[in-house]
Amino acid sequence: MNNCTHKHFIIYKPYNFLSQFVNNQTKRTNKKLLGDLFDFPVNTMAIGRLDEKSEGLLLLTTDGKISEFIRSNLVEKEYYVQVDGAINEDAIGKLKTGVIINVDGNSYKTKPCKASIVKDLPSFPERSKKTRDQRHGPTSWVSITLKEGKFRQVRKMTANIGFPTLRLIRVRIGNIKLDKMKSGEVLEINDLLKVIKHEIN
Repeated sequence: MNNCTHKHFIIYKPYNFLSQFVNNQTKRTNKKLLGDLFDFPVNTMAIGRLDEKSEGLLLLTTDGKISEFIRSNLVEKEYYVQVDGAINEDAIGKLKTGVIINVDGNSYKTKPCKASIVKDLPSFPERSKKTRDQRHGPTSWVSITLKEGKFRQVRKMTANIGFPTLRLIRVRIGNIKLDKMKSGEVLEINDLLKVIKHEIN
């Protein structure tokens, strides 16, 4: 993959932004788009998507081949998920082995994945719309790492086990981490494939 003429970006997608450059949702015209964050070059595309209410790590590129590779099941995607309720190891075990979700009107069992309760939570930026607080009952955080990406998969998985998602942040793609990026921050990198190349092995 020769990407010397291509541009690549790492961004922290904020809450309430679409992971796209053109609003194809005709019901509302005031959606916030990726182009509102930075003057990206022509033909820049998001590598996969985070839904509007999700936040965190999103990779962008002008190289379709690199996009296809990163979206494949060769590259892990890790999410930190705040859920409604005090989640337990039994529920975590269900996530690990796979749960039934609805995909395009059909039942689908998710592939086995990595999942764990997060005890030492990083300091994430405040979200523009706050999640509910502990006065309305306990919440907890879990880490879920997938190599697949069905539409709203993580949200559907936690709902299936009785712990609806309150906040969802993607923290890692391959070995690229969100770390201490600020919401809305954009970083340009020279060689996106080189950064994650160990995932090929």
